[in-house]
Amino acid sequence: MWDEAAEDGIIHYYFPLNAVYLGRLCIKVNKKFIKGYFRLAIALRALNKYKDAIDNIKMGLAVDPGNADLKKQASEMEELMRKDRVMVLISKAKEQMQSGHLKDCLATCDRALALDAGNSEIVKIKRSVEPKFEAAEKRRVMSLPKPARDKEAGDKCYKLADFEGAIEAYTRCIDATADKSSELCIKAYSNRSACHKQLSNFDGTIADCTAVLDTDINNVKSLVRRAQAFEAVERYKSALQDVKYVLSMPQSSVGQANWSYGMRRRLKKEFPCMIRYFQVPLQYDERKAHQSRSATQGWALRYTQKHLHSKDVSTCIWQSSVDRALAAHR
Repeated sequence: MWDEAAEDGIIHYYFPLNAVYLGRLCIKVNKKFIKGYFRLAIALRALNKYKDAIDNIKMGLAVDPGNADLKKQASEMEELMRKDRVMVLISKAKEQMQSGHLKDCLATCDRALALDAGNSEIVKIKRSVEPKFEAAEKRRVMSLPKPARDKEAGDKCYKLADFEGAIEAYTRCIDATADKSSELCIKAYSNRSACHKQLSNFDGTIADCTAVLDTDINNVKSLVRRAQAFEAVERYKSALQDVKYVLSMPQSSVGQANWSYGMRRRLKKEFPCMIRYFQVPLQYDERKAHQSRSATQGWALRYTQKHLHSKDVSTCIWQSSVDRALAAHR
């Protein structure tokens, strides 16, 4: 009865809210009822709730991974979401252009073009803004002192992948700056270390990252970059020290990518027998852990993360093998 009522409500689009309720009721009664997921997705689509519809379809595909109707619906929903995002970005770009935020406008245009390459409206906005931005940027750079202009020149070279030219420009900036702890000099050191890393000059990377950390010990980017450089030259103990320091910081300030890198390096060094359990991106997400691995492996991930984020790292109970960890769990 519920499935017939849901189908009637959804197919005719007369009462999408009722259809959503009935579709969810179908799934609640029978989680393996694939038509319930399909009909609920159509109802949510009628309400323009595309993300909710896609989430519902994914739940249905977890029950029946090969269902062609659900896959088709998912593809159509994603296309509708893409078009909606493009329209939102176009409106945002127009507002930024009118308010004079030219740099932000160009960034928004690039994001929109990544979703809809060649969109005539976006291209028109970008072509209108680019000359104005370049002229304003030229005036801004010319008003800067010489060291700051050198740093800007280095940034430009870096964007063009001219790393040797960028190193020369950043070096001029550093040499011309008396206060090596100034914000300008720190940025130049940091950017130059990135150039050295691109050229596989890891000793240069280590030296520049160290110069940054002498002033800003909590600079996560330099800590991670130096750890990677230490690892590249096989100075594993030094790399592990930087990794441990990064992992002792709040994850919110470290960032997922940096935290995952640190997690992998520490596990590889201290728990080689556990690293095989972490062939997927490390995320503190119970649902994804269970989707990507078995329940036991998902628990192993959460167990390790729990101890890595202990307030007192020195008191963490580190297990030397998966077997011991599983024994503790049991």
